[in-house]
Amino acid sequence: MGITRFEQRLEGAVEGFFSRVFRSGLKPVELGRKLVREIDANRTVGVRGRTLVPNHFVFTMHPSDHEQLAEMATGLRRDLADAAREHARDEGYAFAGPVEVELETNEQQRPGTFALTARFREGEGGAPPGSLVLPNGDRVPLGEYVVTIGRGPDSTIVLGDPNASRNHAEVRLESGGYIVADLGSTNGTHVNGVRVAEHLLDDGDSVTFGATTLRYESA
Repeated sequence: MGITRFEQRLEGAVEGFFSRVFRSGLKPVELGRKLVREIDANRTVGVRGRTLVPNHFVFTMHPSDHEQLAEMATGLRRDLADAAREHARDEGYAFAGPVEVELETNEQQRPGTFALTARFREGEGGAPPGSLVLPNGDRVPLGEYVVTIGRGPDSTIVLGDPNASRNHAEVRLESGGYIVADLGSTNGTHVNGVRVAEHLLDDGDSVTFGATTLRYESA
């Protein structure tokens, strides 16, 4: 389950920080547990028979709790979004758009507690969710625009890889999915180890440009 991995990350990376700082009683791991429960509680069947779940989550908390979270807010939002993606993958759920997590303040919220609003929100222009995960864990969201990959400085994803071509490949939206297309590169583009000219990406595909491998995730 996604929440299990989320808990493990908290224990390994920030549990010591939170045990020192969070005297209010608000435990970040409870945000993850609540998020997973909200995903399950709000699932619905879409017109194509897929089980759709919310993808936009807003946590509200007292300003004092929000202030204590500030130092770790970026990493916590990222880990919560990853927990949502992992849970959806484990359960076979689909999202209507990119997964987003926000942390907001509410003076009316009692210190040490929080509220969560989960919504269905389409991607820009109604494009399906999707992203390329870089080797360092950063994400490049996909949409109606074309994402270019290569050593050239004008590429969307600039590769510092001598095995990659200046204009190596592109990823574009086509027929409701994302296509990776090689642009005549010297060393080719490979999906899961197989050289391709064009390929419709599936969730979890490893895409290699030169010696650099990215991962495609459909959320």
